[in-house]
Amino acid sequence: MKRVERPWMMEDMRNLPAAQAIRQATATAGRLAGRWAQAPRALDVLTALSAFALMSLDVPGLAEADNSLNGPLAALALAVGAASLLVRRGAPWLTYLVSLFFLGWLHELTLAQFALYSLGRYRGRRAGALGVIGYVAFAYVMFNQPGWPAHRGDTLSSFLSLVVPIGVLAAGVGVAANRRDLVHALEAQRAETDTLHAVQQERARIARDVHDFVGRELTLLSVRSQVLARRAADGPFEEGFEELSETARSAHRMLNEIIVQRGCDGSPTPGLDALPDLAERSGRAGSPVELLIDGAAHRLSPLRQAAVHRVVQECLTNAAKHAPGQPVSVRVEISEGHLTITVRNALPATAPTSAPISAGTGTTGMAERIRAVGGMFSAGPRADTYEVRARLPAGDLT
Repeated sequence: MKRVERPWMMEDMRNLPAAQAIRQATATAGRLAGRWAQAPRALDVLTALSAFALMSLDVPGLAEADNSLNGPLAALALAVGAASLLVRRGAPWLTYLVSLFFLGWLHELTLAQFALYSLGRYRGRRAGALGVIGYVAFAYVMFNQPGWPAHRGDTLSSFLSLVVPIGVLAAGVGVAANRRDLVHALEAQRAETDTLHAVQQERARIARDVHDFVGRELTLLSVRSQVLARRAADGPFEEGFEELSETARSAHRMLNEIIVQRGCDGSPTPGLDALPDLAERSGRAGSPVELLIDGAAHRLSPLRQAAVHRVVQECLTNAAKHAPGQPVSVRVEISEGHLTITVRNALPATAPTSAPISAGTGTTGMAERIRAVGGMFSAGPRADTYEVRARLPAGDLT
């Protein structure tokens, strides 16, 4: 059967690459604009340009009635005034004084609005209130001077209805933005505190594991040294074995003194033998787990096995919270002297109806555990899955 291509289909096929290129270019431009707009310096430039554009509407009046400036000189003067907004974050009072100068010289109210907003935004409520009072008082003095333009208020009531709301509204919006900035700063500080607390907790767990695993070996060393000392009684090695036993006991005592903060239950973190139980419990909760463990991994030191258990446990918990019902793949492999832990789970097709209860510090704890034994850690979405990957030296296999 001969295939017939309609002209409109051929036209769509030719236009498809162009449409895709336009969409990609638009998306890229949007991302760049978003990043540019978030930069403080870029926002200051945009604010100054906006103020200049609004003030430029007064250029014909400035050149015609208010003073002897011609059009180009008026535009230049307004550009200099708008440029003062570039320092509004560090020196908002300077911008404020410049706006009062322009208010007295050119009867320009627009720059005063931006200046009062900046004063309330970057210096707070008290500065905003003082700025409004000074602005209204100065404007009232200028209103009583000859030459105040009629379009800025020819009677006291019209003057007050124009000047006062402008200043109060601009400063009020700035103070509200200042409060919002303070709230965001407190939230960021709290998140940083939670992260540091999670790191300290993980370090306490690591210290507990070191105490239990290393302390056990030191105890065995002390006992074996005592046994050898008794066997070598009256021999040339008796004193050496006794010194070795005393050294082991002394090291154990120092370990107890150094590691004061221990876990509540005092038991070490489980190792690889506990992973099947974790996988079974996760499956009963609705998230089936494919668990693959390299046989050589069972010969890892207890500290490294504890690190594996910690990572897998936290990953299964996160998967149950953020991707309930999705299958999870857990791989523990040893290759070329390195231990690799890879945990993947499919991302849910739709967002959960309610946000999961989470402190948001589990990933920080995992990363601290892995880095404590000289490893590298990464976590994040990849395509349609979420992947956690840890790689650390395998050390001496027992």
